[in-house]
Amino acid sequence: MSTPTRLLAACVCIVVLAAGVTLLVDLDPSIDSQLRRALADAGVTRLDPGPAPDSALVELGRALFFDREMSGRRDIACATCHLPSQATVDGLSLSLGTGASGLGPERQVDAAVKSILPRNAIDLFNRGSPEWRTFFWDGRVRAQLPADGQGRPVVETPAGFPGMIPPGADNLLAVASMFPVGPSIEMKGEDRHIPGEENEFAAVEARDMHGVWDGLMQRFLKLPGYVDLFARAYPDVPKEQLTFQHVGNALAALQIDAFTLLESPFDRYLAGDDSALSEQEKRGGILFYGKAKCAACHGGNLFTDHDFHNIGAPQIGPGMGFKGIEDLGRAGESNDAEDRFKFRTPPLRNVTETGPWFHNGVMLTLREAVEYHLDPETAFERIDLSKLPREIQQVSSFDLQNLNVMHSLDHRVATPLELSETEVDELMAFLKALTDPAVKDMGGAVPDSVPSGLRFDKLD
Repeated sequence: MSTPTRLLAACVCIVVLAAGVTLLVDLDPSIDSQLRRALADAGVTRLDPGPAPDSALVELGRALFFDREMSGRRDIACATCHLPSQATVDGLSLSLGTGASGLGPERQVDAAVKSILPRNAIDLFNRGSPEWRTFFWDGRVRAQLPADGQGRPVVETPAGFPGMIPPGADNLLAVASMFPVGPSIEMKGEDRHIPGEENEFAAVEARDMHGVWDGLMQRFLKLPGYVDLFARAYPDVPKEQLTFQHVGNALAALQIDAFTLLESPFDRYLAGDDSALSEQEKRGGILFYGKAKCAACHGGNLFTDHDFHNIGAPQIGPGMGFKGIEDLGRAGESNDAEDRFKFRTPPLRNVTETGPWFHNGVMLTLREAVEYHLDPETAFERIDLSKLPREIQQVSSFDLQNLNVMHSLDHRVATPLELSETEVDELMAFLKALTDPAVKDMGGAVPDSVPSGLRFDKLD
């Protein structure tokens, strides 16, 4: 038998049916063949990172991202909750906003100031990809392509921008980057008088984003360092025409430049290197796209469907909304009862480094989060709040046995799924293969100083 014939015989079996129809049946047992077929069937390709941002815009964004001038009390910056050394999160179950002190997992609540936020900090990886269309756990900033698939996307935001990306904003990430400054306990602050300073935003109503944005621009443009950085980034825009959309563009540029990581073992495998993944990681990938059904929600090149699901995550923390009782998730933005307790599917790139997990950080280990999906109703009954920080326990007044979360459980997780310990190990190995080694060394994103002269957040 010739070499080509032997190869063919190893890969296919010729089956002649009674009707005389000949079929080629793939019998190739190769694990790479199985995984690559699963990836092809799922439409997974190398991620398009989007265009590289202008360097002057990146430098402006770097200053803004780390500068506490961005907050009402001048005590918190974007980087406080999105530390490069902490994989662009803060390592806390629930982030601590203005009024708290310290950084990362060591950050502490100020008993005199309400600073516990209702949700876990989201990671910022690969947000420049044009595939992104939903931002925040509740999708408060999201885009939908027009029905004909042509033209600019229709954008939804809390500020009610009229059906498009607002003038001056470069992309959806820029729009999303504009909103964290608004909430009182996040960055705006509620205390008007601060020793040595005055929080001019304390009296601004919670939904008056434009009032906060305009005030911040006045702050920045009083500082010579920012006047210079804005002039370099926007040489054709007069100072009086600069708006907070330009700040959003700069913040987006920094995130794209600093946090686009596309050299994980999985990325190398997608590029054609079979040796990039171990056999265990490959078996985990086959499970991910097959028996474990993870890709039903965590599909695509970003490992998210950009949609919202109720996976039965228990309610903890201070709640979200005017009553401060519970977090309704997407329903808080859509006002649709069908969206109660639904949260956006998180992306999974670098997921091993971005815990705690779930929208409120109730899962303290990634394995716990993975296993929760297999049988949420049973796992729900076993939740032990005593493992969470004391300050979160003190504001978690919900009776876990009497919540309505399980009443609208997503059908994808409603039926228990049995996986062996070995299979869970394989899934965990695959998730680890989604981590880019560069996530451990992103110190280059940190500036040497910021134009305000304020101390900025850096955790080595």
